[in-house]
Amino acid sequence: MFMLKLIFRNVFRHKLRSTLTVVGVAVAILAFGLLRTLVGLWYLGVESSSSTRLVTRNAISLVFSLPLSYKERIRQVPGVTGIGAMNWFGGVYISEKNFFPNFAIEAEPFFDLYPEFRLTDEEKKSFLRDRQGAIVGRKLAKKYGWKVGDRVVLKGTIFPGQWEFTVRGIYKGAQRSTDETQFFFSWDYLNETMRRTVPRRADQIGIYVVGVANPERAAEISENIDILFKNSLAETMTETEKAFQLSFVAMTEAIMVAIQIVSYVVIVIIMVVAANTMAMTARERISEYATMKSLGFKWLHIATVIAGESLFIALLGGAVGVGLTFPFSGIIERELSQFFPVFRVELLTTFMQIMAAVVVGTVAAIFPVWRGSTITIADGLRRIG
Repeated sequence: MFMLKLIFRNVFRHKLRSTLTVVGVAVAILAFGLLRTLVGLWYLGVESSSSTRLVTRNAISLVFSLPLSYKERIRQVPGVTGIGAMNWFGGVYISEKNFFPNFAIEAEPFFDLYPEFRLTDEEKKSFLRDRQGAIVGRKLAKKYGWKVGDRVVLKGTIFPGQWEFTVRGIYKGAQRSTDETQFFFSWDYLNETMRRTVPRRADQIGIYVVGVANPERAAEISENIDILFKNSLAETMTETEKAFQLSFVAMTEAIMVAIQIVSYVVIVIIMVVAANTMAMTARERISEYATMKSLGFKWLHIATVIAGESLFIALLGGAVGVGLTFPFSGIIERELSQFFPVFRVELLTTFMQIMAAVVVGTVAAIFPVWRGSTITIADGLRRIG
């Protein structure tokens, strides 16, 4: 109890210095937590991919489409339980800054293929009845104040023009990690408009989403689908949804590696700052440590006081940093929802933040502990300042 009291008094002997060090550690731990969360979320789409869905696209590139006639041929492949068409629409709401994911989907099979998007039965029926109907994510609807029945106009980029929709449903995610910032509308509406305006772009599919009953046969079914269209004008590439998502992540892998490196560099920097602070403190108290030794305190007592002070400051800053991570992640999720639809801090990230604070406190105490423990009584009392 005496040692704890001594540690506590030493911590706040220089209030400004201690406060600034705590703030520095807190900011570093906060930055570390947010950066680690960002890295984890970059792979969220991969982790949340369904093992019962395959994606069939043009073998050359996603830029090139597939004929509508492929649909029934893929449906006949053994092991396929369902198939739906999907096109990336790329529309914007009012202005380019209001961007969010929007897709033209084949409405009928969509809900079977994507059970994680939950709507009421009435909303499903209403959406299926209306060619210009749309379903939007809960977070997207909240951001723009949309309600069921509202009219929404998107400005097309890939498909030029003003496209009018009526919100027929607002979906909720089955899990917290489900993206609730997307906008879906009927592919039939897109295709019928293309037939009237640009006939050559009609009956073209961006990707086919293929449902399979047995995930273990995914590789076999993918190969069988691609064999169907071998040497055709539009050869296909079929892969699991996870592999499809990974292809996008791979494009930015270097950026993610850089962010991971920065997250650790932040900890190293604050470790150096904390070590310098503790070294200054130990240098100022050399004569006090010598006096303690002359009164009978052992080197272990002095080491405990110094290490305890360093760990207390680091853990206090770490606790503040961890506490701030959650409200800051909420702000990021709310203000940058178009980039980070889900900004969730994992338990593992919180644990890593705490461990980082412990490491900072421990490393910062190494030199001061050694210096205070090995100083002789004579040298300590001779030293002034």
